[in-house]
Amino acid sequence: MDSPIRTRRVGGILEVTIDRPKANAIDLVTSRIMGKIFQDFRDDPELRVAIVTGAGEKFFCPGWDLKAAAAGDAVDGDYGVGGFGGMQELRDLNKPIIAAINGICCGGGLEIALSTDLILAAEHATFALPEIRSGTVADAASIKLPKRIPYHIAMDMLLTGRWLDAQEAHRWGFVNEILPAEGLMDRAWELARLLESGPPLVYAAIKEIVRDAEGLDFPTAMNKITKRQYRSVDVLYSSEDQLEGARAFAEKRDPVWKGK
Repeated sequence: MDSPIRTRRVGGILEVTIDRPKANAIDLVTSRIMGKIFQDFRDDPELRVAIVTGAGEKFFCPGWDLKAAAAGDAVDGDYGVGGFGGMQELRDLNKPIIAAINGICCGGGLEIALSTDLILAAEHATFALPEIRSGTVADAASIKLPKRIPYHIAMDMLLTGRWLDAQEAHRWGFVNEILPAEGLMDRAWELARLLESGPPLVYAAIKEIVRDAEGLDFPTAMNKITKRQYRSVDVLYSSEDQLEGARAFAEKRDPVWKGK
């Protein structure tokens, strides 16, 4: 049986494609596979950045597979090490991830996109949180979305389930760029190669700080940084890369990052 998730690795870049016809919906088995993939991505020192997308041109991911649920998959079942979709509850996932939204992105699919760091969208992509219509709650989106876009727009999406096109999603700020469909993956790989060339220890520090500081006041967060209470910051400040960055600047050359 073919895997519902395809991966492609080029250098330090991992491309992850949800390929589960007809709509790329995610059941428990698929979620557990994604969790293992992103866990391995996190733990592989040679991998620097990931791209997640969907197969085809119609669906990125509509989220939870309701047909699988009707067949017995429990909504509170075992989603795997990273929670639903493999990454949103995966601890210490301190590497950049790009979402390339190639079509319909709704429900849990939008929650997966919100778990990434940069979101690119094809011109025909659409976004929604339709859980309200099926009598359930978009749990992760209820936590994340009001912190990413204006509160009233987030509540509009959560309370009504209405659809946004790519242009409106971009206007409210949770899509970084809109691309022609045929150029979406080219741009995702261009951005991934840029990130691959950057300092991985700095990326790790940025992600850990941003994630933790969301629930802290400014003085507390700054104190944790300056006292090196973040593991990633402590590693960075004691690293060869920290010295390499200073040397490269003084010598007016491009730095060579080793990730250590």
